[in-house]
Amino acid sequence: MDNESNNLGEIFDKHLEFQFDKEDVDATMTTMTEDPYVHNVPTLTGGRDYDGVYNFYKNHFIGKLPRDFKVTNISRTVGKDQVVDELIISFTHDREIEYMLPGVAPT
Repeated sequence: MDNESNNLGEIFDKHLEFQFDKEDVDATMTTMTEDPYVHNVPTLTGGRDYDGVYNFYKNHFIGKLPRDFKVTNISRTVGKDQVVDELIISFTHDREIEYMLPGVAPT
């Protein structure tokens, strides 16, 4: 792995820290490109461009997760211009999660 790939992995780790640990939308956005996009394939939610992603993170994602939301890393592949993480997420469905289970009340 070259230095550029190492740096991309480190940037993505900061992104995850700001997103999940600190729940800071503004800090999370500093780890992204000038023209980011987020696309949650199963529910076709997310955002395109800075304003769209910011809106998605602020109003639907960051700070909206269940209290016991946990991410377990399985593997990571860092390429020249992408990071692919294989993850297991677990949580108690104690609130509606619009972007993942739209319209499904907490169970």
